[in-house]
Amino acid sequence: MRENILFEKALKFGVRVVKLVQHLEDKRQSVIARQILRSGTSIGANIAESEYASSNADFINKLQIARKEANETKYWLTLMMEANILEIEIADSLVNDVEELLKILGSSVMTAKKK
Repeated sequence: MRENILFEKALKFGVRVVKLVQHLEDKRQSVIARQILRSGTSIGANIAESEYASSNADFINKLQIARKEANETKYWLTLMMEANILEIEIADSLVNDVEELLKILGSSVMTAKKK
């Protein structure tokens, strides 16, 4: 298992998103399910790519893409909560997780830019 805390948090979040998608598909919400599956799992994928970046600029770019995907995922979660597609407790928990990822990603990008 990796020692990268950011990667681990993103992976666990991605697993939660996959389970959420299964729940959404059971509720016949496949259009939104596809959107959040793409953005929610892309966060960890971009973090994984950043580990083998070819330069500091490439590393920063991958983390910034992960941030954008996290922010999009937060939008989909908020939309589902507002549209009563997703229970508030589940949405709040996922939003809290994605906000934590956004904070860590933001700090990581700022640190990398100082190098």
